[in-house]
Amino acid sequence: MTSDSPAFLVRPARASDVRGIRAMLEPWVQRRILLGKDLVVLFESVQEFVVAEADGGLVGCGALHVMWEDLGEVRTLIVVDEWLHRGVGGAIVERLEEGARELGLSRLFCLTFEVDFFARRGFETIGEQVVDADVYSQLLRSPDEGIAEFLDLAHVKPNTLGNTRMLKHLA
Repeated sequence: MTSDSPAFLVRPARASDVRGIRAMLEPWVQRRILLGKDLVVLFESVQEFVVAEADGGLVGCGALHVMWEDLGEVRTLIVVDEWLHRGVGGAIVERLEEGARELGLSRLFCLTFEVDFFARRGFETIGEQVVDADVYSQLLRSPDEGIAEFLDLAHVKPNTLGNTRMLKHLA
């Protein structure tokens, strides 16, 4: 955030933010950059989200989804166009990393087109095998589409083509 930028606040999402999160998400879904989420799914996962707020409106969001005992995923990271390049995305990721550390996670995964953004924050490009075979077999049982993306399963490939898999080891 620069001194000439209006202030924004990153805070835990509330149920009353869910429709605003969905409104921010929808243009990215239409462009096939992010996976769509039903409204009920967003309400069910509202506790995973943080939002960035400025002037009483939402200007960004992101979610931390726990995948395994040591592994979480940064999901649904969005900054509205008018607030790009003002530190909002970085502040959201920082807040999600704090939450991951509080939960005892040591690694964060993301699937992204924004490779440079995440690389500046310590994420590195990875291959397919991030977990051992036993954990992989457990994760296969999850109905969560994000887990399927993480595992690089064939049925989600049309939605993930061109995305880069990245991982950060938390200190």
